[in-house]
Amino acid sequence: MADKKTLTFKLDDPVEHDGTTYAELTFRKMKARDLIAGDGVQGEMRKTFALYASMADVPIEVVEELGLDDFSRMALEVAPLMGKSAEIAAAELKGKTAGADLAVTH
Repeated sequence: MADKKTLTFKLDDPVEHDGTTYAELTFRKMKARDLIAGDGVQGEMRKTFALYASMADVPIEVVEELGLDDFSRMALEVAPLMGKSAEIAAAELKGKTAGADLAVTH
């Protein structure tokens, strides 16, 4: 995936914003200007959402409306477009979650 410049991410649960339904988002390789997108919002998580929205050229509200499962999967799949350090972090996270014990105890 290192040579890929875009990724089309299909949502399991489409979201609606401002009269448009988003069933998929197409992300492009991150550019330095995407980091600036976070300057216009407050809160660390919203800064991350603004970065994803900038990479997909959609309003931040679209990213905010994603279901948690879609958001988590999206973050892992988009990581290779964000540079080597993000790709390494995503691989480490995949390894940790793959081995996690998901049993719920009462």
